[in-house]
Amino acid sequence: MSELAERFETHDPGEKQVAEKIRCDACPVMCYISDGRTGACDRYGNVGGRIVRMDPLTILDHATEAGGAVVPFVAEGEEWDGKLVNTGRRFVTAIGAGTTYPDYKPAPFIVSQEVEGVDLVTVVTEGIFSYCGVKVKIDTDRHIGPETATVRSAGEAIGHVTTGEYGSQMLSLGGVHHLTGGSKAEGRATCDALLNLCNRKPVELTIDGGSVVIVEAGKPPVIDGKLEHRMRVGCGSATIGMFATQWRGLVDEVVVVDDHITGVVSEHQAGKVLGWQDTGIKIVGRRSTPGRYFKVSEPGLGWGGTSISDPLSILGEWNAKKGARPGLSLLMVSTTGEQFAYYELDDALKPVQKPFPERLQKSVGLIEENCEPALCTVLFVGGAGGSLRAGVTENPVNLTRSVQGLTTYVTVGGAPVYVWPGGGITLMVDVTRVPEGAFGYVPTPALVAPIEFTLRRDDYIRLGGYEAEIRSVDDILAKGGEYLNPRHGTAAPARNPWPPLAQLRRAAGNGAK
Repeated sequence: MSELAERFETHDPGEKQVAEKIRCDACPVMCYISDGRTGACDRYGNVGGRIVRMDPLTILDHATEAGGAVVPFVAEGEEWDGKLVNTGRRFVTAIGAGTTYPDYKPAPFIVSQEVEGVDLVTVVTEGIFSYCGVKVKIDTDRHIGPETATVRSAGEAIGHVTTGEYGSQMLSLGGVHHLTGGSKAEGRATCDALLNLCNRKPVELTIDGGSVVIVEAGKPPVIDGKLEHRMRVGCGSATIGMFATQWRGLVDEVVVVDDHITGVVSEHQAGKVLGWQDTGIKIVGRRSTPGRYFKVSEPGLGWGGTSISDPLSILGEWNAKKGARPGLSLLMVSTTGEQFAYYELDDALKPVQKPFPERLQKSVGLIEENCEPALCTVLFVGGAGGSLRAGVTENPVNLTRSVQGLTTYVTVGGAPVYVWPGGGITLMVDVTRVPEGAFGYVPTPALVAPIEFTLRRDDYIRLGGYEAEIRSVDDILAKGGEYLNPRHGTAAPARNPWPPLAQLRRAAGNGAK
């Protein structure tokens, strides 16, 4: 049983309150917690008879070199030495902030500071996301499973394979139906997998009718026990187009083997432009346009994402009337350059493998050089619902309109997000841009993710925001918040710019409200 599942098992929401326990109301589970212990989520504890958020509130310093801590932990009641971080570019994240639950109250922190003459307000809260999941991009040519195949973790269905994209296989995991619509075991396994993926931990996934894949954000995938090293440079046709000039005069024919579009240089437009001679080659597959072939093989773990181990299996009889001749040279290579072989036609026009010539090593190396490292990308996707938005403004739809109108800038732990068009606030964020350990869970089950809304102070007042709750950064550093946890300063990642002054100034100039 996983650690998270054990936490689910140990909590009994029907447990009677006894004298030494106090009730935590930070999420719908409403744990009773003994002194010195934490609730089912490990996020809140009973410290001397008070509910305390156990993780520190994280403040990012955007003026310090990324990667180094700039201040120590600061406990409740201790003074914060503002000189270390008083740069005018501090960002109070929602990591460790606490939630708005039970949703009748404003967000835990509503922070004001002036940056470059602009008075900004950032509303900070940890959102409880029952409506959430992750999209996983796995850089590989290998066939990991059929489209729509069920993806499992710990034996439970947690998602499915979606469409294959350019050199990558895609998974869609989580969502409310897996979290809450199935069995308890399914919900727990889904929550466990999502939490680990979002916190950049490795997760083993089994695909029905396909592979066992180990996914870890920002790391190469491991497919059926084999570590992937590079993603394809392009499809077979694109590879021909990019490197035809490298092969001209060195070899008579080149076939780039690919599950999607296999390329043949003598027939391809790139070859024709370069004056390539016909070779009489025959490809077993469905011809698309000249030099481009579909379905030369079933998808698999072989050459170029096909199921073949012998590239000659995709060739038919050579035609002497169309240029085939004894001694004609042939290079066959995959779209990553990992597989390659050299052949010459014998007197019967049959390709015979020969030692790989030095003259072609550079071209194969160039394919490899142009392949980017194979990585797993994990995007957290969540919908910011009415209750969370109510912590920002008394009229939640105003926040939605403000986000859609680009008056309000949304971040997750200080990381920029993509907000989907259409209704609501459905956001997507690369988890490698979010500080480590930023995601939590509650045993309902649901994920807990930090979320921040930044906008101009005058726009916030017009939204119907909680003006009386606005506090300065210095006040938050000195006094903390409702959940009494310490504050922790750290350097902001260099690739997460803040504040978004250009966007907010444009919004003001466009009269967005």
